[in-house]
Amino acid sequence: MSSAAEWRALIDAIGRLPEGTPTAALATLVRTRGSTFRHAGTRMLVHADGRVVCELSGGCPQRDIVERARAVVRDGRSKRVAYNAESGLDVLMEMGCGGELEVLIEPVERADAMGWLAPLETCLRERRAATLATWFARDGATITPRHALADGMARNTSAYDTLRTALARPRPDRAEVITLSGSTGRDEILREPVQPPHVLIVIGCNATARTLLRLVQTLGWQTTLVDNDPRRLDVSGLPPGLTTCCAEPAQLRQSLVLDPSNSVMVMTHNLARDAAYLHALEDVPLAYVGALSSRERAALLRAELEAPGWSLHAPAGLDVGANTPEEIALSIAAEILAVQRAREGGPLRAGTGVIHA
Repeated sequence: MSSAAEWRALIDAIGRLPEGTPTAALATLVRTRGSTFRHAGTRMLVHADGRVVCELSGGCPQRDIVERARAVVRDGRSKRVAYNAESGLDVLMEMGCGGELEVLIEPVERADAMGWLAPLETCLRERRAATLATWFARDGATITPRHALADGMARNTSAYDTLRTALARPRPDRAEVITLSGSTGRDEILREPVQPPHVLIVIGCNATARTLLRLVQTLGWQTTLVDNDPRRLDVSGLPPGLTTCCAEPAQLRQSLVLDPSNSVMVMTHNLARDAAYLHALEDVPLAYVGALSSRERAALLRAELEAPGWSLHAPAGLDVGANTPEEIALSIAAEILAVQRAREGGPLRAGTGVIHA
């Protein structure tokens, strides 16, 4: 699926398209099987001159998809392209990963596209989970795609019964194609969850904290830096777009919006202060809570906690032999991502499952 950061890039790019005749095409992976570079729900915008926004892979399949997308812009008709044993086999052989995929390519006109992208952008901005439905085929034939969104407040943007029916189902965990059969035919709809941006809250301003915040911003995460001393929040070198919050542990829950999609990293370099901040978060459901510490310090922090609603990741980070602030930041970010995706974080060569979640 496309991440929140990718959606933001796509919405911005489509919003800049000229009015009128489509000058770009949107390529969407609607089905994948086996090992593929991305999975269903991932999108790439292709301009008529071949420029792309949110590359799918950069390799052979992308080059082929780009050329087909440019053709869609020229003739103005949506199409689907399959890469499997029966079609596109030469590209699959160049890929060498053994997967199969089906790509929907639709011409994009700004006003029409923003009709369904604007509500999606609102959900992302307001941090509301949503379900997006794309109706793309009837009786096996590709149709002009129709899109609709149902957000976390049970609002549904669709005027079509087919899409309303698809969106009435429980929100999926990942992108899926469902089939609805009725008197008018057999319809295929891609349903996918739209996740709000992940938020990382770092408590304690220091070199490693600033490095970690800069790193995770490249992942499209929203970032907040907390410290109890306003002087430490008024320093040079803070990453752009960062939210800062001056709060003592007792003020933390009143000062921040905390929800299960948030991660918190405590790293004040003061044992008592770290423990106080962790204690303030004990019954708050969070995606990840970590503390920068040695093993001995981690044991002391755990001893201060009563019954937190989360598992404390301390010492925080994956074991990569990190030493510098940059290496430590990489280690911590990798662990947070692994926890988000319910992965162990070990070497890929040691596993046998699907690589891309």
